[in-house]
Amino acid sequence: MRHATDPDHVIAVTTIVSQQRSTRRAALIGIFWGLGHTLTIFVVGCAIILFNVVIPVRLGLAMEFSVSLMLIILGGWNLASFGRTLPSPAHVHVHPHRHGDFVHSHPHVHEPEEHSHDPQNDPIAKLDRTLGGRSFYLLMRPLIVGIVHGLAGSAAVALLILATIRNPSWAIAYLLVFGVGTIAGMMLITMSIASAFRFVGNRFQEFGRRLALVSGVISVGFGLLLAYQICVVQGLLGSNPHWTPH
Repeated sequence: MRHATDPDHVIAVTTIVSQQRSTRRAALIGIFWGLGHTLTIFVVGCAIILFNVVIPVRLGLAMEFSVSLMLIILGGWNLASFGRTLPSPAHVHVHPHRHGDFVHSHPHVHEPEEHSHDPQNDPIAKLDRTLGGRSFYLLMRPLIVGIVHGLAGSAAVALLILATIRNPSWAIAYLLVFGVGTIAGMMLITMSIASAFRFVGNRFQEFGRRLALVSGVISVGFGLLLAYQICVVQGLLGSNPHWTPH
C-alpha cells in the first residue's frame, strides 16, 4: 500500500482522476491502475524469480523512461482538455470602408461564434465525445498507465524478494500479496483525490478547473525531470549507462 503512494504513481492517477467527479469511477480507476501494475510486476517478477532473468542496464533504464513519457502524455492530455474549455477570444480585423468619396480603414471585431471551425471538432474532443461514456474507454487508460509503471518497478520488487525469500513459491505469493496491497492503496488514493476535486469543484467551479490545470503542469514537469534524470544523469543515451533498481 505504501508503494502506491510513490510520487510518480500519485501524479499519474491525479492527472487522470482530476477530470472525474464520481467517487465510484475514481475507485475503479485506482483498481484498474493497480491491476495493470500488478500484472506487469507478476509477469516480469516471476521471470526473474523462476528463470533468473537478468534485465540489461539499458533495458531497465528504458522501462523507467517509459514512465516519464507516460507522465508527459497524461499531463499534456489534461492541458489540452483545459485549453478546450477556455473561451475563444474575439477576432479583430481591419477592413476599408467608403463614406462618400472618402475611404478609410478601421478595425472590426468578429465574435467567436463566427469563427470558421468548431473547437469541439478536434480529434481529442471527438474521441472523448464518442467514447467518453463507455466504461472500457474510461478504464483502459489507468490500466495501461499501471502496466507501464509496473515495468519500471518490477525489477526492483523481484530483486527485493530474491534477497529475502529463497523459496520460489513463497516469492510468487509475495508478488500476489504485494499486488493486492498496491490495488487497495491506489483505490483509496483515487477515491480521496476525486472527493477533494468534487468538494472544491462544486463550491468553486473555476478553482476546481484550475486544479486540473495544475495537475497537468505538475505531471509534465515531473515527467521531464524524470526523463532528464534517466537520459542524462543515469546515461540512457550515453555510452556508459548505470542503473540501480529502486
